Amino acid sequence: MFLDELTPIFKEFTQHPLSFMGGFVSGALRLNLAEDPVKSWLEEQLGHNSNTNPPNESHNGKAKGPQQISIE
Repeated sequence: MFLDELTPIFKEFTQHPLSFMGGFVSGALRLNLAEDPVKSWLEEQLGHNSNTNPPNESHNGKAKGPQQISIE
């Protein structure tokens, strides 16, 4: 019964041992892949920048700099 629950883990490990161990280690160390230095290392290994936000896009509807408002 206990072996049946671990079978998918062993199957994944035998199919992709390097990616499985990388994911296991990053989870055990609680590394966030979207933060530096892990993010910069991954970008260097992949050879490209994975920045998904366009440079001119405002974040959460907030524009850069002061804004003018009118109060009645």
